[in-house]
Amino acid sequence: MAEPAGPFYLLQAGPGRYLCYCRPGPGPGGTVYVTDALEVWAGELGGGPALDCRCPPEEHGAKLREALGRGAAALSLGEGKATLQLREEARCSALELFKLPIAEARSQVQALVFGMAGRVESLERRLEAAVETLTSSYSPEKNVARSQQLFLPDPSPRKSRGAGSALPAKRKIPGESLINPGFKSKKAPSGVAFEDS
Repeated sequence: MAEPAGPFYLLQAGPGRYLCYCRPGPGPGGTVYVTDALEVWAGELGGGPALDCRCPPEEHGAKLREALGRGAAALSLGEGKATLQLREEARCSALELFKLPIAEARSQVQALVFGMAGRVESLERRLEAAVETLTSSYSPEKNVARSQQLFLPDPSPRKSRGAGSALPAKRKIPGESLINPGFKSKKAPSGVAFEDS
C-alpha cells in the first residue's frame, strides 16, 4: 500500500475526531480518506461529480484541500457513508465518501500509521542534522566560556565595588608608590619645597 500523501487534517464530527488525508489515485484529483482509526471512508476527487458540485473536477480537489487547510470543512456521518462539506464554498459544497470494506480499511490504516511513522522518523533525522549544524557552527571553547560567564562572578577590576564589598580596603604604607603598588621608594619622601621670596 502506498504511503499517504498528506497533508493531514483533523476533523470533528459529534464527539469523535477524524483524520482526513489525500493520496494520489486513479482520478485526476486523487482520493480523499477520512478515518477514526477503526473505520475508513474514501471518495474520489474528479472520479465522478461531487455532490451538488458545479465546478470542474480538477478545481474541486484544490478547493477541498484549501478548505481543509483553513478548517472550513465539516464531516457528517451517515449509514455506510460520510459527507465532507465545504462550509464557505457555494459552488463546491460537498464530497460523498463511502465506507471501505474491513480488509481494505485495515490496510489503509496500516499504510497511514507506517507512512506517518516514516515521516516522523524523517523529521527527527532532519531536526538532529539541523541541531548538529547549529552546534558545530559555534566553537566549543566559546560555548564553554559563555556558559561559565553565566555562573561565575565577573573578575574584572574595572567594576566599582560598593560599600558592602567583601574585600577589605588596602592601607597605604608610607613610602609606597601610588603608581606601582608594592614597590617602595629607596629615597625618603622629600615633599615640596616652597621658598619665600
